[in-house]
Amino acid sequence: MLTGFRMRVLICFTAVLLLISCGGPQRFIVPEPPPDDRRPTREVPERELELWGDLVGKTTTYQARRFFDLSRYFRAMAGQPKEAYNVDAFDQPFNSAWFTNRNMLEPLTPEAVRRGPDTGNAPDTSGTWTVIRAKAEGVTPGFSIEDPRGERYVIKFDPKGYSGLSTGAEVVGTKLFHAAGFNVPENYLVRFDPSRLQVKAGLTFTDDRGQDREMTEDDLAAIIARIEKQPDGRIRAVASRYLPGPPIGPFTYIGVRKDDPNDVIPHEHRRELRGLRVMAAWLNHYDTKANNSLDIYAKEGYVRHYLIDFGSTLGSQGDEPMPPEIGREAILDFGQVAKSVGTLGAHRRPWEMEPEIRYPSVGFFIHADFDPENYVYILPNPAFKNATWRDKYWGARLVMSFTDAQIRAAVAAGEYADPKAAAYLVDTLIKRRDIIGRTYFSRVAPLDRFRMTDAGRRVVFEDLGVETGLWPAEGRRYRWRLTADERMLGEAEGTDTVVALPAPPKGFGGDDQAVLEVRLRMSGNNDWSGPVRVFLIRDGDGYAILGVRRAAE
Repeated sequence: MLTGFRMRVLICFTAVLLLISCGGPQRFIVPEPPPDDRRPTREVPERELELWGDLVGKTTTYQARRFFDLSRYFRAMAGQPKEAYNVDAFDQPFNSAWFTNRNMLEPLTPEAVRRGPDTGNAPDTSGTWTVIRAKAEGVTPGFSIEDPRGERYVIKFDPKGYSGLSTGAEVVGTKLFHAAGFNVPENYLVRFDPSRLQVKAGLTFTDDRGQDREMTEDDLAAIIARIEKQPDGRIRAVASRYLPGPPIGPFTYIGVRKDDPNDVIPHEHRRELRGLRVMAAWLNHYDTKANNSLDIYAKEGYVRHYLIDFGSTLGSQGDEPMPPEIGREAILDFGQVAKSVGTLGAHRRPWEMEPEIRYPSVGFFIHADFDPENYVYILPNPAFKNATWRDKYWGARLVMSFTDAQIRAAVAAGEYADPKAAAYLVDTLIKRRDIIGRTYFSRVAPLDRFRMTDAGRRVVFEDLGVETGLWPAEGRRYRWRLTADERMLGEAEGTDTVVALPAPPKGFGGDDQAVLEVRLRMSGNNDWSGPVRVFLIRDGDGYAILGVRRAAE
């Protein structure tokens, strides 16, 4: 029964999208919201995701399925790619257990960006921290603690010699992803005296030889010895508060979670996960594997989906600065391997000639030759692979919604000791943001924020390229055409971002689906963009906006 319900939902969404895409210019069907995935449901059990299985699946099975998917090629040739299933009439994702529209729709104050998801529940550093979990194996040690109030946190550290590198990236990434609308943990920057740590009685852990045994205070001291210290002997760390509910494993970027009856939209067709591609490229978040996500069974009784672990973003790879090839070359790039072999090693990749790291607390993070459209992620990501230009435009809007002041506020939360390092990080984020805007706003016209004035007789819009300073207002021209009931009502061209509308034609509006379509294009050098179609419905003697649809250039 559940499978049938999911199938009916997907058929409904597909039908709506086909009607929107293929219908005539005089019809617009407002998408029905998907079933609310925040409804209480039965408790969902924890599951484990095998990292190697996920890797093999994405690099072999998924790639083969995609290669032999003939319908994908036909849709591409017809210019009708499969669009995201969970968007409203204005091309925004519905709020859900995955995403809450924040900064793009209602700009946050810089103070709110800096605060992020924090609720003021930072760990109490005045008393003893009890180590309740620990690991000594691997490059990066770590442990979980319980503070004097009984609150639990995962404690994360910087690699030796790079104070602020991983912890700064973790905090800054948390603030920006939260402001965008994603679910993230509360990640607090803390400085603590290691003498306040004590091992929980009977705690077992895996030592550096891979053996499971009871942990001692000497074991804890050995872990602490590997951690970067501040001049005063304290340790700078990120305390990631345990999420509010039992963890039930990561989510995947394809398919649905079959044990969650609320999860009916295939993840590769969710707008927020497709658009995440652009946000991740901005922040150098190349490691978008499933294990950097986590589902929890929230106290409200439903599954909530989180992005976690941002210590490998910006210029940090967690245990070292980000290697310069990240984002430019896949784990196994056959083209580059062939060039190296063919030239007997004489061929030098572009990233091999990059300058040295300027600031150890920032690592390797640059804007030069940043190409968001060709950014390479650690593994093929089904949601990213399915992203259409509309998805990528939405992702670019998400990134471009961040002002310089908001970016400075997020970086300030990282508390970098060197002001020059913080300034460099702010400058690089701003420049990468603007590269994203120019890349995607040149493919999908950034005419947005439509509203009605003059009793519904004027459509006012904004050119986001002008509003965000990507290009000057001078030289920008806009062309619009009005149609209703298959009748041309007028067309014009000018520099104003206002379209004056005629009175509703006689008899117009008797059909609930009859609309006035305003088809807009923009130009900066007589190279006209693809259209933005604004659909209006009669509202008294004027009109109200019914929805918006975009096309790539």
